[in-house]
Amino acid sequence: MRLTASDFHRYYRPSKCSLRVYLREQGVTAAAPSPYEEVLMRLGTRHEQTHLGTFPSFVDLRGGTEIEREHRTRDEVSRGAPVVYQGVLRATATLNGRTCEIVGEPDFLIQQAGGYGIRDSKISRRITEREHPEILRQMGLYGWLYEQTFQRPPVRLQVHAGDGVIVDVPYDGGAAALAGLGVIEGFKQAQAEPLSAVGWTKCGGCGFHGHCWPRAIAARDVALVVGIDQGLALALHRDGIRTMDEFVARFDETSLAAYQRPWGRRLRRVGQDAASILRMANCLATGREIVVSTPNVPALPNYVMFDVEGLPPHLDDLEKTYLWGLQVYGAMPGPYHGATAAFGEEGDREGWEGFLTNARATFDEYGDLPFVHWHHYERVHLDLYVRRHGDRDGVAARIHRNLLDLLPITQDAVALPLPSYSLKVIEEYVGFKRTQEEYGGQWAMAKYIEAVETEDAAERAAIMDAILAYNREDLAATWAVLQWLKSKGR
Repeated sequence: MRLTASDFHRYYRPSKCSLRVYLREQGVTAAAPSPYEEVLMRLGTRHEQTHLGTFPSFVDLRGGTEIEREHRTRDEVSRGAPVVYQGVLRATATLNGRTCEIVGEPDFLIQQAGGYGIRDSKISRRITEREHPEILRQMGLYGWLYEQTFQRPPVRLQVHAGDGVIVDVPYDGGAAALAGLGVIEGFKQAQAEPLSAVGWTKCGGCGFHGHCWPRAIAARDVALVVGIDQGLALALHRDGIRTMDEFVARFDETSLAAYQRPWGRRLRRVGQDAASILRMANCLATGREIVVSTPNVPALPNYVMFDVEGLPPHLDDLEKTYLWGLQVYGAMPGPYHGATAAFGEEGDREGWEGFLTNARATFDEYGDLPFVHWHHYERVHLDLYVRRHGDRDGVAARIHRNLLDLLPITQDAVALPLPSYSLKVIEEYVGFKRTQEEYGGQWAMAKYIEAVETEDAAERAAIMDAILAYNREDLAATWAVLQWLKSKGR
């Protein structure tokens, strides 16, 4: 059995999944990387190369076979090379009673007083156990491989994080890494698929989504029910309750509320969530929506649809909102306004100021009216930009007072026969049709980064036009859902 440091990434990303490890070992083909994933890989390579450029002298071991690179790594460390780039370390260990070959390829071996330190470049900025256990396991494994190879521990383990900070990682002798590899080895050697439940968020960015999700739908898997999280789904599967039909037949509100499911290291009753989970299960099992209450939407002649597009901090120096979109719908509809961040040093502020100008003009024409959005992303970024660039004339505060989040309103009012309350899922359910073949938040991020990187003004303009069209249709979709929701009044 061959195991590598990359196995940790495959196990934990985009979400922790034992089935993904098993399917890959069985030779099941994963989908090709998405444009967004390709952007992440490209940015990761650039981040690594930038750091490499900070060393005045280094030995580059990217050429040659793995065996040749392993031998050269030993030789260069033995002769005291100041920096070894892309070396190879190899050792064997007994895991679950089997002898395993373990290989790691650390980005940098750096000579320091007393030996060598090991450093990897990552575009992630939060190098913690909670957010990136795979990085910590990889670093621990590199330390163990180094110690096995050179009979002394590394001087230190470090991560060159996405913000340029060098983060020290404690070395535990490889204990956590080897324990983790033991778990992964068990999944790879399993005679049958390990028990793993699908989940809308869990499976969204996985290359095996096209393999697992259709099977779950065909099987009417109980894990598809909104409100049944991973822990509850696995507990139900272990108790032989695998389908939504079996779930509905097995439980009433009282028995489900008393059902014990894993919660961290202890058990916890389903409790007060039982009623809503059962309602969602019945809804999905029958394919019929259930109106629970009159949607809490104010009856007004006009509403502003509000949607923003942004980059997470590992894709930009800032947690950046590059497009602020709004448009008035209703009795007196208005034109689309999309304020974009310019491509210069002050571009982020210019985008924010442009948005405030558009919002103020809307208030001047219509007075106070709801700024309708989906989920909390817009609220969070509005607050972020007030802290970052200020609130000219109190416009952002006025927007904040008028925010209307449709997601909780929809969840409280209508149970839908759908596996998710994502806007993209619900808009399709209510009959909204988009004109673009490619769209989505990750698509928009990938396209925006293309726009930032190109020097071709015409190409940049065409990319931004496509992103603006996507944002405009997001607003139209939100309006379509709002109209549908208002029709559900009792």
